[in-house]
Amino acid sequence: MGRLSKVFARNADGPNWPRGVAVLDVMLVPLIVFWAIGHEQYLLSALFGVVYAGVADPGGAFGRRVRNIAVFGLVGAGLTALAFGIGAQPWGWLVLVLFAVTLAAGLGVAFGVRRFAVALLLNSWFVIALSMAFNLHHHTRVTDHTWAQTASWAAGSALWIAVVCLGRLIQGRAERPQPIAEVPGDTSRRRLTAPAVVFALIRAVAIAGSAALAFGLDLSHGLWLPIATLVAVKPSLQQTALVSVQRVVGAVIGAVAALLLLLVPASEHGLRLFAVTRGLETVALVILMHGVAMRFWNYAFYTAAIAAGVLVLVDLPQPSHYSAEGYRVLWTLCGVAIGLLTMLLAGLVAKRRTAPGGPVGDPRAAGTPSA
Repeated sequence: MGRLSKVFARNADGPNWPRGVAVLDVMLVPLIVFWAIGHEQYLLSALFGVVYAGVADPGGAFGRRVRNIAVFGLVGAGLTALAFGIGAQPWGWLVLVLFAVTLAAGLGVAFGVRRFAVALLLNSWFVIALSMAFNLHHHTRVTDHTWAQTASWAAGSALWIAVVCLGRLIQGRAERPQPIAEVPGDTSRRRLTAPAVVFALIRAVAIAGSAALAFGLDLSHGLWLPIATLVAVKPSLQQTALVSVQRVVGAVIGAVAALLLLLVPASEHGLRLFAVTRGLETVALVILMHGVAMRFWNYAFYTAAIAAGVLVLVDLPQPSHYSAEGYRVLWTLCGVAIGLLTMLLAGLVAKRRTAPGGPVGDPRAAGTPSA
């Protein structure tokens, strides 16, 4: 019970509701736009584009902010085009590309802690986009265009640039702090240590391996497997055991919450199904808003909210039925198990490479606060 209380221990400052409400306000813009044009399959790309651009916003002078957000948006658009462009290809290509992108993101620590955190954001979006692309191409009748998904991501990041421009008009030319102050700001290069390289390799193998199982075996609702692995596995070697447990617990809670929500449209049809789907999209945004607000209140609840919101949005285009819930639970647990095995293996490697009485490599180089 004492260990469990630590997992759910809460920050006395409470959730950051102003930040959460601000994110919700911005996310409502693409939601209403895609409701109006009737192409909700592109909503998730736009949502991640605007939210991740806000997280990656470095603050500071106006020109620097716009330049950095624009570069981030272009890189994200390229990854979006890559994910949805290869979504219909044989599963081996998908796994190979996912391994390369995940490994590159893990090695990004060599370019500074901030760039590493930004790379992890793009890596997480690529996993979600690739899973969604495979799902749309193989398991649904929803028409999907790579150019439209790419444009949706770009429009989302451009929306955040518009928010920055609006802030400049209202608040003047004064430099502004970065919106998410907890994101590391250090851009100094780091020595790429052997433990950091090994952990990046192990993490890439774990996420690509879970995708290989999902795509190669064409598992029903298999996209939950790589997403659960992504949530459960640590992004850095230096994270504590408590954070690891919180990630795993949060992933399971979020998956269960998403399962319960996706049961709602399981027996609906026609106009009622349309209304329920629109309602669930709104609920998913509210859940994501709570996740943003609870980021530093409790990490387990934050992980649960983010996992639940993403899984609901990803799986809404795929018609649900009651038997599908068993598959979703199974693949979630398998993804979490892969994440646990990855952390155990990384821990064993770290212990073997630890010098007697010394730390594992350079902690400043090997880790960063989780994305």
